[in-house]
Amino acid sequence: MRARQPDIEGYVKHGGVRIGFELFEKEDAPTIALLPAWSIIDSRHWKAQVPFLAREFRVVTFDPPGNGRSDRPTDPAAYSDDAHLAYVLAVLDAVQAEQAVLVGLSRGGWWSLLTAAKHPDRVLGAVAIAPVGPYLDAPPPHRLHEHFEAVRPDYTGWQRFNRHFWQQDLPGFADFFFRTVVSEPHSTKQIEDAVGWAAQTTPESLIASEQSVRCVGDRAEAEALLRSIDRPVLVIRGSEDHCRTQGEMARTAELSRARDVILEGADHLPHAREPVVVNRLLRDFARQVTGAPKEPVRWTRPLDRPRRVLYLSSPIGLGHVERDAAIVDALRRQRPGVQVDWLAQHPVTEVLARRGERVHAASRHLVSESQHIESEAGEHDLHAFQAIRRMDEILVANFMVFADLIEREHYDLWVGDEAWELDYFLHENPELKRSAYAWLTDFVGWLPMADAESELTADYNAEMVEQIARFPRLRDRAVFVGNPADLVDDPLGPGLPSVRDWTLAHYAFSGYVRDFPPVDDDERARLRAEFGWTPDERVCVVTVGGSGVGGHLLRKVVDAFPAARRAVPGLRLVVVAGPRVDHRIEPRDGIEIHGYVHRLHRMLAACDLAITHGGLTTTMTLTAHRRPFLYVPLRNHFEQNRHVRHRLDTYRAGRFVDYGQTDPDNLAVLMAAELAKRTDYRPVETDGAERAAALLAELF
Repeated sequence: MRARQPDIEGYVKHGGVRIGFELFEKEDAPTIALLPAWSIIDSRHWKAQVPFLAREFRVVTFDPPGNGRSDRPTDPAAYSDDAHLAYVLAVLDAVQAEQAVLVGLSRGGWWSLLTAAKHPDRVLGAVAIAPVGPYLDAPPPHRLHEHFEAVRPDYTGWQRFNRHFWQQDLPGFADFFFRTVVSEPHSTKQIEDAVGWAAQTTPESLIASEQSVRCVGDRAEAEALLRSIDRPVLVIRGSEDHCRTQGEMARTAELSRARDVILEGADHLPHAREPVVVNRLLRDFARQVTGAPKEPVRWTRPLDRPRRVLYLSSPIGLGHVERDAAIVDALRRQRPGVQVDWLAQHPVTEVLARRGERVHAASRHLVSESQHIESEAGEHDLHAFQAIRRMDEILVANFMVFADLIEREHYDLWVGDEAWELDYFLHENPELKRSAYAWLTDFVGWLPMADAESELTADYNAEMVEQIARFPRLRDRAVFVGNPADLVDDPLGPGLPSVRDWTLAHYAFSGYVRDFPPVDDDERARLRAEFGWTPDERVCVVTVGGSGVGGHLLRKVVDAFPAARRAVPGLRLVVVAGPRVDHRIEPRDGIEIHGYVHRLHRMLAACDLAITHGGLTTTMTLTAHRRPFLYVPLRNHFEQNRHVRHRLDTYRAGRFVDYGQTDPDNLAVLMAAELAKRTDYRPVETDGAERAAALLAELF
C-alpha cells in the first residue's frame, strides 16, 4: 500500500514521447517537482519523500522515458538533456506551476540545475542529490564509451555496464548495479525496490538513454552553465558514492554556489537509505526559497512545564492500546497530574475515544498501518515479517509526523509500544532524541517462516543488535511485556545470540499487562445475565481482533455452527467481528453478531469457549480468565506461530489448531471436545500494568 495516493494522474507529450506524472495537491502551496533520475528507475524512488513534503507543499513527480507510466522510446534523442528540460517544463505547465523547487537525483540533479540555468523564471531553487557533473572530473574506466560498446566472452563487475550485457541479462545488471551503489549495510529493502523498478524498463530503452547527448560539449561549457545559475542551490552527496565521483559532485556544488551537504557513509541513493535527514534538508530548503511563513516559537520555563508523555501505540490489532491504557492509568496513579497525549490512528483511536483520552491533532497526518496489513493478508494468511518490511514508506511517513511534532512541542517522555517507525528511525537519527524514551514490546526477534528468508530476518536482527550496541542509552528503558519464560530460544541469526539471551541482557520485564481484574464465579454469572445468556446454555465467542485480517476464520466458525450445535445442543455462537471486519452474516438461529465490543474481556470472561486467531492479547485474556479456547494462528505469521504459541505453551493454555483443520465437521468436533475440557492454566499475574508504569515513572 502506498503511503500517499496521488490526487491527479496525467500525461504530457513532447517529441511524440508520452511522460506520466502524478500530482499530490496542497491548496495554495508552493510546488516541489521531484524529477526523474536515470531511466532504470521510475518516480517511485521518491516514495519516502512524497508523503512528508506533500503535507506542506504541492508535489509533482514524473517518470522518465523508458520506465514507469512513460513511453519506452528507442531513439536516443528522447533521453537527451534538451528532451528532459522540455519534459520538466511541460509537466510544470500541466500542473499550472509558474515556478517550482526542483529536486533531482543523479542525472535528475543535473537536469534540475540545467532548468535553473536555462529557465530561471520557472525555478525557485534547485536541489541536486548525487548530481552528474558532465566533464567536471575524469570518468571512471567503466563509463568510457569503448567499454560500453565492447563485446566480451563474459562480463564481471563494472564490465556489466555494457550494452551487450544489458541485452543478455538486464536483471543481472540491475542486481549488480544497485547492490554496488546502495552499499550501506542492511539495505536489502532499498536494493530490492530498485531492482524491481528496473524490471519495468527494457534493454533498448536503457541503451538509448546511455547514447543520448548532453547539452554541453566539454568542461568549459559545463562550468559556464553552472556559473550562470542565479537561483539558490542545494547539493546533497554521500561520501561513499560508488556511482558519481566526489570530484564532479564537489565541483558541481562549487560552480553553482550551492550549499554542499556531505552525508558521511552514504552512497548514491541517500534519499532512500537515509530518508529522515534528506527529507528535513529538502523541507528546510523549500521553506527558505519559497519564503514560507515561520511559525512563532513558544518557550516555557522548564519548572513551569507540566509533566507530559507522548504515547505511540501500535494500531496493528487492539491488544497494544488495551495494555497501554492500563499502563497509563497506573502511571497516573503513580505520578498524579501527568498529561498524556496519544499519537494514534484507527482502530486505536476508537478505544481512546471511549476512554476520553486526548489524541493529538497531529494524528490526522498518520498513514493507516492497519489498512496496509489488511491489504497484505490472504485467506487467514499474513506474512507478518514481509508485510512490515513492505510498510517501509508508511513507517517513514509516520515517523516524519512524530519528528515534526517533537520539534514543536516538549515532552518529558516518549513511549512507543511496538511503534516500529519510532524505534528504528530514532536509532538511525539519534541526534533527534531530546526526551526520555521507553520502548515496549511483547516479542523480540524477527523469525523466518521459511528457510529462504532466514538471511533476511537475520539481517534485520543484526541491524537491531548493532543499533543497540552503538547507542545503548538511546532507549532509556526497554520493557518486555511478559516474563523471561515467555522468550523463545531461537537464534537471532548466524553469529548472533539467541532471542532469550539477548533480551535478558537488554530488557526489563513487566510481566504480562492486562487491563481488567480477576473475575470470580459470581461475577461471571452476573456478566452472563447482563449479556442475556442463561446459566445452563453453552456459549462460544469467536473474535478475530482489531486488525481486520481474521474475517475468513470468523466465517469458518459460522459455517461450522450447525454441526457444532448438533454435537452441543442449545449452543449459542457470539460473533465479534471487531471494528475493521465486514461482519454482514446471514442471520441464523443461535447466532448473535457484534461489531466492535468495548471491554471485550468481559464477554471473554463469561463465555464457555472462545475461538480466535493467534493474537497475544485475546489468547492471554482467555488464559487469565481460565476459559477454554481454540486458537488458529494466521499462516506465515511468525509472531503468532512462534512467539505467541511458545508463550501459550508455557501457560499450558489453549488448543492450537491449524487453519487447514477448520473444515466445518472437524471444527465442530474440536469445539465440542474443548467445551468438555477442564482448564489447568498457569496463573497470569495481575500487577503487570503497575510494574510497567513504575519502570516508566522512573524516567521522569
